[in-house]
Amino acid sequence: MTHADDDARWMVIGGRRWRRTDPCLPADLVEALKSHLGRGRSGVGVAKRAGDTDAVAAARTRVGLAKHGLGERGPYWWDEPEADRIARAREALAELEKLE
Repeated sequence: MTHADDDARWMVIGGRRWRRTDPCLPADLVEALKSHLGRGRSGVGVAKRAGDTDAVAAARTRVGLAKHGLGERGPYWWDEPEADRIARAREALAELEKLE
C-alpha cells in the first residue's frame, strides 16, 4: 500500500487513526447516513445524561448502523467491489429508517 492509499483510507485525529467514509458512496446516501450518525451521537449524550441505559444502547445501535453504512466500521471498503459497498450502505440506511 502506498502512502497515498493510506491517506485515502485513514485520517488521524488526536493521534488516533480513524477509517474514512467510503469515497464511492453517492453524496445523497452519505448525507442521509451522516444525518443518522449525528442523531445517534446526540442521542447517546442525551440518554447518558438522563441515565437511561436502554436509550444509550438504542442510540449506539443507530451510530453503529450509520458507521457501517458509511464504511467506517465493518469490512474494509477498499477490499470489496463497489456495488457491494453501495448495497451495504443502502441496507444500513433502510435499517436506520425503520428506527424512526
